[in-house]
This record gives sequence, C-alpha cells and structure tokens, in this order.
Amino acid sequence: MSHSPADLLITGCTVLVHDDQERIAFAPDAAIVVRDGRIESVGGAAEVAATGPAALEHIDARGQVALPGLVNCHTHAPMVALRGLAEDLPTEEWFNDVVWPVESNLTEKDVELGARLACAEMIRAGVTCFADHYFSMDTVAAVVAECGIRAHLGEAYFSSQGPQGREKSLEFALRHRGTADGRITTALAPHAPYTVTDADLAATARLALEHGLPVHLHAAENRDQTDTSLARHGLTPVEVLDRAGLLATDLLIAHGTGIIDRDLPVLERASGRTAVATAPRGYLKFAWPDTTPIRALRALGIPVGLATDGAASNNSLDVWESMALTSLIQKSAEGDPRWLTSRQALHHATLQSARAVGLGDSVGSIAPGRRADIILVDLTGPHTQPVHDLAATLVHSARSADVRTTIVDGRVLMRDRELLTLDVPAVVRELADRLPALVDRGHGRRIQEYDT
Repeated sequence: MSHSPADLLITGCTVLVHDDQERIAFAPDAAIVVRDGRIESVGGAAEVAATGPAALEHIDARGQVALPGLVNCHTHAPMVALRGLAEDLPTEEWFNDVVWPVESNLTEKDVELGARLACAEMIRAGVTCFADHYFSMDTVAAVVAECGIRAHLGEAYFSSQGPQGREKSLEFALRHRGTADGRITTALAPHAPYTVTDADLAATARLALEHGLPVHLHAAENRDQTDTSLARHGLTPVEVLDRAGLLATDLLIAHGTGIIDRDLPVLERASGRTAVATAPRGYLKFAWPDTTPIRALRALGIPVGLATDGAASNNSLDVWESMALTSLIQKSAEGDPRWLTSRQALHHATLQSARAVGLGDSVGSIAPGRRADIILVDLTGPHTQPVHDLAATLVHSARSADVRTTIVDGRVLMRDRELLTLDVPAVVRELADRLPALVDRGHGRRIQEYDT
C-alpha cells in the first residue's frame, strides 16, 4: 500500500459487496480507499482511520450505502429530446408515424444536446455507465469524454443506408474504442434483423471477429417480431442471428421478450458471449404480452442486464426504476413471489449489467482493483426507514433521487445532488429553441419503415 495520500476516501458507509459465490452482502461502517481511478481497499472505517491513509478528498458517508454504479445496458440517450412525443401508440404507429419521421430531422446539435441532458439525468440517478445505440455517435462520444461518465457506444445502421452504414459503424467503433481515458468502449451496431439484411448481419459478424469488437443490436424485441420472422423465413430472430454467425461474437441483444423455447438451445450452444438487456417499462407501455425470460436465460448462464431503452418509449433513463420493475414483473410473469428477490435484482443491476456490456472484469462490484464507479445512496429519508432488509429497502423503497453522490473512475461527478460536470439549465434552454424544427413531421419523410 502506498504511503502517498489516496485520491479519495469514503468513510462510514455500508458497502454492497459480492462474496466468492457472487452472493450479495453488506459490510457496515466501512471505508473505501480510491487511488488512480481504482478501488485500492475496502475495509473497516475504524481500522482505516487508525492507520491512514490520508486522502486528497474525503467523503463522510454516514447513513449512506455505497453501491457499484448502475449500468444502463441499452438506451438511445439523445432520444430524451423526444420524451413524451409519441404516447399511447402501438409499436408500428409509434415508429412509422412519429419517431422515424422526427428522427429524419435530427442534426448533430440535437444529438449533442440530447446526450448532455441524458448524461445529466443518468448521473443524477446513479448510472455510471450506459450502452448507447444511435446516430451521430461521434457527438455522443465527445459529450461522454467531457462529462466524465462511462459508455459503451455503437453507431447504429440500417441496410437501407447501403454499405456505407455498416462501414461507418465499423469506423466509429475502431476510432473511439479505449478513448476518454479508457471510459469509452465500442460495439458494431446493426439496428435489428428486420431492418438489416442477412448479408449485412453476416458481414457484421465477420468484422466483429476480425477486429475483436462486440455487437449490440435489437432482436426478438416482441412476440410479433418472432411470429413474423417464423412466417417469412421459417426461423426465429435468434435463429437468424445464429445463421449469420452473430452468436459466435460477443453479442448484446436488446429486449428479447420474443425469445421462445426453441431459441434456448440455440443460445446455449452459442460460442460467443451472449447477453440480453431488459427494459421492462417500455414493454408495459406498448402492452407487449411477454417480458424478457430472465429465469430461462439465467439457467443457461446468460447475463441479463438492466436497461431503460430510449426516453421516447420509456419516458425516463431511470435504471433504479428498471431494477424495481424487473423484480415485480418477473414475479408476476413466473407466478412466483420467491423469484427475482431483491438480492437477485441488485445482482442484475450490478455485476450482470457490467458483464452484459463487456465490463464484467473492471466494474460492477466494489472490490480492490476494480474501477472506482461508486454511488452513495442516502437511506435517512422517511420512505426508507426503518430498515429490516437492506436489499429490499434499496430495490423497493429507495428511489434514484436518494442517490447523493456519483463517482466514475474515482472522479466525483455529482456531490450532494449537485452536478459538477454538466450545465442542465443551459442545455434545456438551447434544446427548447430547437424543438419546433426537430418535431416537424410535415415533410412526410421517415428514416425507415417498421414492418415486421
């Protein structure tokens, strides 16, 4: 242990830790020492106080719980600019009548302002990393670099863009991976099997293996897509991905509520690392009949990370809410109150979400050697007292607004609810000026057709 001052010392908190069986546990009255962006030690506060180390920055976190920062495993961050624009519509009308016509208006400036607002919302809600799948991603990468959050970014493409869509996605991924002091990782980002041809999916799989890149896409989003795929191709969307070679890559599948029993053996024998992101609020809103089959996927060892999707469908980027909803909806879907306990929900929100975005070795738990992505949650409010079961309090009583402090790579991005790296009023003012042009649908264009 170094004798020079640590960068950050957090004392007096209860820390969520994982034991060697990955079970969740809580260490009371603990101290976390951070140096060079990593967690150096997690120990008893009294012992650290007695032996040092001195620190350049100290946070007294009495009454608070330290958790690994939450990971939003699938979103379209700049779509916060469309929050509440397309309400109470079936999926097809939502895409064709509102979202895809409006997205044809998007400029880089709209994407930049949307990304700033989204990062502010996520930092305030204890999200320290997000996996984004959108357009003009150079702009999003610049915002990530500036505001200090961690991100897994992919430039989305449709086959209707021609080969340059796929080439741009590859070029983005190669240019930005490892940037922002290592906080940005990248993926190839074909939109979905229903908007990307088999030939483009196969080419993406080859490029991913050749360049050591993961792939992030939407697939089997709902049961209708699976039924349509079976009717058209005799294959489910998951089988389409398998035939294209994508299950040999490190693959992140968004949603998967249309994954059916015949897909399970296909996923089980996948040679790559497959993960699924679940964003339950949107499924409720679209009245989809199913949710992500977490229990079946977990039995195969497939990590399921928590997500919000874009705020145009979800209305929020609140992963805390996704955590509570995932627990509740899984109980309902499985008809079993014992399934998806609060501790399991916390596991999905931390280690499983980190694994889903390919960061399972560096974030997702508070332990020596891990990157210092830490949030401090205040449980002194009336709605979180008394505490009989700390996991249940965190999942079902606490809210994202109880996050007091958000730290990424050892840097404090929010302290006592004050954002330190983003100016929200300025972003909101500038975005308001641009909204009339952004939401105009009088031109009759749309970037794509939803027809599954």
